[in-house]
Formats: sequence, C-alpha cells, structure tokens
Amino acid sequence: MTGRAKTVGQVVALAAVAGLLALLVWKLAFGNGSGAAGALAKGKHPVAPAFTLSRLDTADGKLSLASLKGKPVVVNFWASWCIPCKGEAPALQKAYEKYRAQGLTVLGIDAQDFRQDARHFAKRFGVTYPVVYDGSGSTLGKWGVTGFPETFFVDRSGRLVGERIQGGIDTARNKAAFARGIRLALGKAQ
Repeated sequence: MTGRAKTVGQVVALAAVAGLLALLVWKLAFGNGSGAAGALAKGKHPVAPAFTLSRLDTADGKLSLASLKGKPVVVNFWASWCIPCKGEAPALQKAYEKYRAQGLTVLGIDAQDFRQDARHFAKRFGVTYPVVYDGSGSTLGKWGVTGFPETFFVDRSGRLVGERIQGGIDTARNKAAFARGIRLALGKAQ
C-alpha cells in the first residue's frame, strides 16, 4: 500500500468516526422525541411505562411499577460506572428519608451494568430505597432515557409529572426541578 493510499484511508476512517460521533452527540442533545420523555417534554402527562424487574436490594424477587400504584414515585435511572450517579446517590437517599413518611418511594433502576457492581454501588452509598436491575436496558427506550443519570416523577395515579431531569439531581441547575417534581408527585401545588 502506498503512503498516499494509506493516508486517504486514514482520513476516510477518521471522517466516518467523526460523523458517527456527531450523530451520537446530536441524538443525546436532541433525542428523537420518543418514549415517555418525549411526551412529557411536549407538556403531556403520559402513564409511566410499565416494567417488572429483578430486585437488587434483596436476595431475590421482582418489583413492578404496578405494585407501587397509588404511591408517588421518583424513578432514577443510573449505572455504577456513571460518575454523576455517584454524586447524586446521597441526595436521592436523603430525599427518600425525608419524604418516605408522606408515601414517596424512590426507585433506582440500574441499567446497562453488571449486577455485582450495582450491588457494591448501593452498599457503598448507603442506598436503602428499592433498587431493581435492568442489565440489558429494556426499559430505556420506553421511558426515552438517553443517558445516565435521568430522573422521572410519577404521581399517585401512575402518570408522569414535572420534567425529566437529565444529569445529577444534586447539581445547581437541577435542584429546583427535583424539588418541584417531588411536590407534583406528592400532589402538592407548585
């Protein structure tokens, strides 16, 4: 192979990688409006997508979203390898402890991760709220999740309220949205 042909091949490969990266960035930034997150972003309050997943917080068993009907729920998608997830875990635990007496459940959905890593994460950060395992990420498309962490709020009727929070709930830009989402899930006026 000549030096010129090799260089052209490298340029073509680099352009293809850059194109795929640009497509990924666009997808993460703008999404495709699919899933429950897309409807929520349009001002609708869709029914929270159903799931039944294996529990990580107990030795065995499954937990379905339907089993929480009638309760306000904070649904948090995370993974043990996610840096912002580590930062927000204590804030989620604190919210669970603060609002549990009012009926609020915080539910962690560990996705695209290894089961043992997720269990270690929960133990390390003192997570006592229910945590389920979605290793394959089967729930992500239905909910419209595009990255980790992402948080949703479900009211007592099983509908999504507030806004989807992308990124840690403990960041300055997300704290107010998190507090508002909890109030709406609990059925309290804004």
